Amino acid sequence: MIFKAIMRYYSYLFHTLLAIVLIAISGLAMASGAGLRLGMLPWSGDTLNYVVFFGALFGLAVTFLAMRGILRILFLIWSFLIFVLLVKGYIFSGYKFGANEFRTALYLILASLLALFGAWYQLRTTGRPRKY
Repeated sequence: MIFKAIMRYYSYLFHTLLAIVLIAISGLAMASGAGLRLGMLPWSGDTLNYVVFFGALFGLAVTFLAMRGILRILFLIWSFLIFVLLVKGYIFSGYKFGANEFRTALYLILASLLALFGAWYQLRTTGRPRKY
């Protein structure tokens, strides 16, 4: 039971930090007029800026809703989508790694997998009985 709670909180923390970092990066790119270059994602140019920015906003909203116990299934879907995008982008695409970049990508994929398990555990959590 404690393990499931730790995994659930880890999942919330991982997706909150990921969303905040992605909002900051894409917000700075949009404010400066520069384009992001994230070769592991299927988008490019201004489309990539907007997809990352609004996707991260959506992910942050979904994470906060899941923390409140609302739309928990959407958080599981979001966690799965992040894991799939990381695996597809880094492993099953033509992405070329720089020096020591493979290790970082592997850590990110493993962290996302752990967060996916945490999202699964939060879905299966029964709420506390409400006192009236």
